[in-house]
Amino acid sequence: MGRGRVELKRIENKINRQVTFSKRRNGLLKKAYELSVLCDAEVGLIIFSSRDKLYEFGSVGVMKTLERYQRCCFNPQDNNNERETQSWYQEVSKLKAKFESLQRTQRHLLGEDLGPLSVKELHNLEKQLEGLLHKLDKGRHKSW
Repeated sequence: MGRGRVELKRIENKINRQVTFSKRRNGLLKKAYELSVLCDAEVGLIIFSSRDKLYEFGSVGVMKTLERYQRCCFNPQDNNNERETQSWYQEVSKLKAKFESLQRTQRHLLGEDLGPLSVKELHNLEKQLEGLLHKLDKGRHKSW
């Protein structure tokens, strides 16, 4: 038989409130530890009691986790670096596609990989080759 849902409101009885705090705090610290071990996660947990007593758990140390948190959330340079990295990645992708297109064109001009081309594409390739031959002929006649 399971327990019913607990109504979330402040516990008025001081003793009951302290007992609940202790049990739930210990449960929360245990869950934080389990999460860090089972999932290889960096976990930091800070709890202050109503009497200003500090309880903490840090899988790699609370201060180290707080420093990482600050670098992640409060350093605008990181966001700029991320955007810049993404921009460079997009540029590399565009250049890679252009390079592959140029390689494909070069193979076609050399008479390779012509099978997948349509009749129109073959006709355009023929025009390109004729234009190149015409330019080569002009260049030869000038040097004589």
